[in-house]
Amino acid sequence: MAAPKKGRSASAQSKPGRSLALILIAIVGLTGGMFASGHTTPRLGIDLAGGTSITLEAKSGQESAINKANMDTAVDIMNRRVNGLGVSEAEVQTQGARNIIVNIPKGTNSEEARAQVGTTAKLYFRPVLATEATGPASNASPSASPSGSGSPSPSASATGEKASSSSSESPASSVSSSPSASATSQGRAVSDALKADSSPSASPSASSSAGASTPDTTKLQAQYAALDCSKKSARTTAGERAKPADPTVGCGKMNGVWYKYLLGPAAVDGTEVKKAQAVYDTQNAAGWQVTMDFTGKGAKKFADITGKLAQNQQPQNEFGIVLDGEVVSSPYVSQAITGGQAQISGSFTQEEAQSLANMLSYGALPLSFKEQSVTTVTAALGGEQLHAGLLAGAIGLALVIIYLVAYYRGLSLIAIASLLVSAALTYVIMSLLGPTIGFALNLPAVCGAIVAIGITADSFIVFFERIRDEIREGRTLRPSVERAWPRARRTILVSDFVSFLAAAVLFIVTVGKVQGFAFTLGLTTVLDVVVVFFFTKPLMTLAARRPFFANGHKWSGLDPKSLGAKPPLRRTRRPAGPVSGPVDPKEA
Repeated sequence: MAAPKKGRSASAQSKPGRSLALILIAIVGLTGGMFASGHTTPRLGIDLAGGTSITLEAKSGQESAINKANMDTAVDIMNRRVNGLGVSEAEVQTQGARNIIVNIPKGTNSEEARAQVGTTAKLYFRPVLATEATGPASNASPSASPSGSGSPSPSASATGEKASSSSSESPASSVSSSPSASATSQGRAVSDALKADSSPSASPSASSSAGASTPDTTKLQAQYAALDCSKKSARTTAGERAKPADPTVGCGKMNGVWYKYLLGPAAVDGTEVKKAQAVYDTQNAAGWQVTMDFTGKGAKKFADITGKLAQNQQPQNEFGIVLDGEVVSSPYVSQAITGGQAQISGSFTQEEAQSLANMLSYGALPLSFKEQSVTTVTAALGGEQLHAGLLAGAIGLALVIIYLVAYYRGLSLIAIASLLVSAALTYVIMSLLGPTIGFALNLPAVCGAIVAIGITADSFIVFFERIRDEIREGRTLRPSVERAWPRARRTILVSDFVSFLAAAVLFIVTVGKVQGFAFTLGLTTVLDVVVVFFFTKPLMTLAARRPFFANGHKWSGLDPKSLGAKPPLRRTRRPAGPVSGPVDPKEA
């Protein structure tokens, strides 16, 4: 009888418990991470959880502008706007060369989302009247600077001139109080700022709008005093429905700290920025800067506002760049900026400068879009689809188990245990991928998981049939398992590689929900290899040592008689020396 090979095969045969312990530790660790993250169920897509899916198509006539950079910028702006509605787990992604898909989960006003997604963004330049840090970070220093502690605020200057950055840290506001100051003193300071803003010398737009609008100063100063920008709910409602001609409040995040702002009437509209780009200043060693070119009308407005602001002390010599109600930057000025060209300098990284330039250039979306389709799925319909998908998966799994039990009998226990381990790994990993990479389990993804049941079962069948072939040759179970494994391993790897390659190609060339099918199919194919190598094979090695399987019980699925096995293989002893004369075949 052939003995198992020595070396690595013998070691793997003698210590299968190590592989089983490894995969069980992995399951326990991933399950612990799932519970620790608080996401104990896979994230569901729109078609299962319910919600609204909006497909936007770039309008014709702008083919030269339809490129990846502009589409990505549009996605970023739309994503900011959808998040501004207080939506959680919304998805904004490109589809093909000219389409954008916006998936908004249930619980959101779909009409409001449709009104805001794809429309022109609201970008304004507003004078800063007061600002201070909010939340726990504000307790660190009452005079924290919006540009970060220890670094000067960004400054705006005329292009070609040296940036007027201050070498000292700028205070947050000359009128803002420390966290221990009384509400009365803070209210007086805000009231003074609003009164100063309403005078003709405070802002060029204030005088023109003074007669048209009389903002409620008391209400506004109460809003500013109560505003805590460290809370998401407060940020999404700050300055809501504020008119351009009225003062308002807003929030902005600078170097990881949220600041609240009291802002004057809009002095320059974002549509009056003709061009903005990030450049690296090598001549003055100023690092990354953002240059702006204004239209003729915008240049005059910008010169007026910067001339007025330059006469004030910080923060009232700052202007806030406000995109959809959020202050994305608040540079200060030391002189009037004329000529229609300006630059914003500070401690920018390339990514920060490019991001600000994109916001200035594309405060209005870089492309015009039209609604191609709007699909609304109710939570009830999504629940029915999920129930149907799970029912189909359960039926498929039951049929596979019935087949395994009927055909392989005792071996089916090993196959069922392997299927359960594969299902546990798939469930835990999908639950973790939701918050990690935004993976959402949609109906095609459920179909991919159902198809994977057959692929996983096929791997077990290949291994079992190789073992049975060895037993038919007359070998006992233990050497049959070790001899069958290399042949089965090659077949399983080739089969899974083909499945994974098909899933990868499908994921790359398709868009939308079909990618969910491809992703799930690829993931389960990889897990099939892991389970077969680290669970099924070691478990089969241990089972071969049990009398029920080793002796070929008729219910084990490995009965030599029922398999039509040949007589046991025997080794023939040969004489040590040469044999002369004829040899009787029976003796041989």
